[in-house]
Amino acid sequence: MKRAYNFNAGPTALPLAVLERAQKELTNFNNTGMSVMELSHRSKDYEDVHNRAKDLLKELMNIPDSYEVLFIQGGASLQFSMVPMNFLQSDKTAYYIETGAWSEKAIKEAKLFGKTNVIASSKEQNHNHIPKDYSLDHTAEDGAYLHITTNNTIFGTQWQDYPNSPIPLFADMSSDIMCKEIDVEKFSLIYAGAQKNLGPSGITVVIIKKDLLEQTPDNIPTMLKYNIHAKNNSLYNTPPTFAIYMLSLVLEWVKEQGGVKAIEETNRKKADFIYDAIDNSNGFYKGHAQEDSRSLMNITFTLRDEEITKKFLAEAKEKGFVGLGGHRSVGGCRASAYNSVPLESCTALASFMDEFRKANS
Repeated sequence: MKRAYNFNAGPTALPLAVLERAQKELTNFNNTGMSVMELSHRSKDYEDVHNRAKDLLKELMNIPDSYEVLFIQGGASLQFSMVPMNFLQSDKTAYYIETGAWSEKAIKEAKLFGKTNVIASSKEQNHNHIPKDYSLDHTAEDGAYLHITTNNTIFGTQWQDYPNSPIPLFADMSSDIMCKEIDVEKFSLIYAGAQKNLGPSGITVVIIKKDLLEQTPDNIPTMLKYNIHAKNNSLYNTPPTFAIYMLSLVLEWVKEQGGVKAIEETNRKKADFIYDAIDNSNGFYKGHAQEDSRSLMNITFTLRDEEITKKFLAEAKEKGFVGLGGHRSVGGCRASAYNSVPLESCTALASFMDEFRKANS
């Protein structure tokens, strides 16, 4: 069976090699006579999988020993609450830069726990860029943390350079973690739902400075304390064992590709093919994101009207392209070219876009 050209915004494509290995090991993992899904989370066989995933993440992202890697359930949406619950003290302010729907949700949750301040926003321009005109100098006076969303799936924008923050910098990297090399030490906390670049849904990776764990207050529920997860190696309760197993396989695949540097090189090629099809279309396709804010992961564009857009999507579906419909906030189309989306899928899409333009101009 031919594989679909999967451009879903998430959950999205997984490497075929990973799926085939999981299929092979599904009923008999490591000669246990059991699936990973059947193993005790306290067993040596599962413990090896769990720790392998942590070690690979540390290796591939160059995470220093001064950070803890946690596996938490609830998706990035739970992190919107856990972050202020753990770190927004009553005499402090949480600062946010608003760049899309997910940062808006994070701000909404933070307001439930304390004082927040949005110091920059792209909302008035329908989030078509990453704001640059803001000052962080005043945040040192009372700032608990500065929160950013590094990539915006709906609008197709991405931070190219991160703020030099005088207060701890927190980042939701759910849709672009490991798409390019970063300096982890610029951040005090990074979190990411797995279902875009790391594996299937069900697990959230949290990378957190160990000294932050000392700030966790006593008066919040046990399962919502970062230090509890850290003290128990993310095994305080039964973790999503199969999702973590799949995470470990995806990380092994990234290592086999040559690491994050090689993944970034491929991602840039993938994005270039599609952006070139937009830029060379004489306005037939119009990108939503400003050029200096364009995302490697989510490429958003519109056509001249709803009728031609529907025709584009219908013909694309006939040719095996999946997930190209744009979000209602932007309309048009969106191609999500996450790490596991093959280069061939992106070249095929660019070719289809050229063919469709020529046939419908």
